[in-house]
Parts: sequence; C-alpha cells; structure tokens
Amino acid sequence: MQRIVVLNPKGGSGKTTIAINLAAYFAGRGDSTLLIDRDPQGSATRWLRKRKMPQAEIRGIATFERDSRTTMSWQMRVPEGTQKIVVDSPAAVEARALSELTRDATKIIVPVLPSDIDIHAASRCIADLLLVAKIKRAENRIGVIANRVRKNTLMFQALMRFLEKLDIPVIATVRDSQNYVRAAEQGVGIHEMKPYSVKEDLAQWESLLAWLEPERVLAEQPAPLAEQPAPAAVPAPEAIIENDDDTAAHDARFVLPA
Repeated sequence: MQRIVVLNPKGGSGKTTIAINLAAYFAGRGDSTLLIDRDPQGSATRWLRKRKMPQAEIRGIATFERDSRTTMSWQMRVPEGTQKIVVDSPAAVEARALSELTRDATKIIVPVLPSDIDIHAASRCIADLLLVAKIKRAENRIGVIANRVRKNTLMFQALMRFLEKLDIPVIATVRDSQNYVRAAEQGVGIHEMKPYSVKEDLAQWESLLAWLEPERVLAEQPAPLAEQPAPAAVPAPEAIIENDDDTAAHDARFVLPA
C-alpha cells in the first residue's frame, strides 16, 4: 500500500487538484484507491460525489465530518485491499502537526505556485518537514511540483531558481490549464478525459508518476539487448549452378532459388 500526502500550509497552492487527479489516475488504472479529505473546505469530497458510472470507484474519507454513531478511529479505518491512499491536507497546518500528518507517508508532494508569497511559504514548509517532521532528504520522500506555471515569465524563472537551491527534486512542472477546472466540474481526472484534448497536460504528469513509482517504470522498460532473445538465424540460400550445354564451364551462372 502506498500513502501519498499532498501538502502545503499555504492555501490556494493547488493541493486538491493534484490529489484528485492522482486518485483518478490510480483508480482508472485498476488500483483500489482511497482519497482522504482532511481539508475542512471539503473540495475533494464534493468532487468525489460528482463521480458517476462508468468512472472507476474511489472510496473517500472526510475527516472533518463527524458521525456521532461511530468513533473517529472507526471512521478513519482503511478498507481492506486498499492499494493507494491519497491525502488532501488542509491549509494552515502547524509545524508540530506535520509529524502526525506525514507518518507512514510513502511520498510527500509539495505544490508551489510561481509567486513571491508562495515561494516563501514553500521554503518554510520544506524546512519544517526536514527539521520538525524529521524527514531525511536521502529518503527521497519529498517532491516539489511547480504548479500553474506559465513558462517564459520572470516569476517562473524565479521559482525554478528557488527550487534548484532546495536540494529537493522538482518532480513535475504543471501548466496553468483550464482542463483541470473542467475535470473538477465533471468529477473526473484529466487521465479520464479525451486524450487528444489533454495531451499536453498528460505529458507533464509523466515525470511525477515516474517519481511515485520508479519500480513500475523499470518494469515497463524493454530488456537490455544482451538479455533479449537473438533473432532466429535464417539459413543462407544455397547457390545453384546452372550449366548450359551451349556454354563453357567457366560461364556457369549462380542463381538463387525462388
């Protein structure tokens, strides 16, 4: 089971967009997927309720909803057989809460917008993950997404310079696209939309998915040439000598059989 936490205490960084599209991708691929909505705004939960057949099933838990008939631990139970858990974290998470939020997280994704305020907030968030939550860089559990970017702008260049200094991998650069807005309105992910309409967006997700599942990428690569079976040898055609009674022996012709 893989647990992926999408985290940034700064509101409006695109956490929910990343979380719901990840959940839709995994579910569409056939993985038993659970989406945990920890944001009191409930955007991910509303998106889940819009999903209809034949879209792949995604189970959901809204931690901000209280049911007096059950305990919180029962409400938070993970269904048996779950393969992927995607957590949409709330905004304004205090540093001391990061340890609990990221406990058992296989991967932690930090989306960052190209603005001075967001860059500063992301810097502090990553510092808290390293110093307070005690997540080591060598574990390769933290990845940054440059979100809603418009390339060839000064702010985008400033964002990329900042990310290069973090010594944290930039796992994807996601453009500012209306396809994400349309997908959210329909209760789908971009991987469930018509491929020709989201071709550029899907291409930008390849590096993110490869970072989340490097073992899957390796498994899908073709075997090295040395390990691939050699092509079956094709015997060379035998030369047939045709002799003409009217020609001398040195005029014999080599003819390939039909």
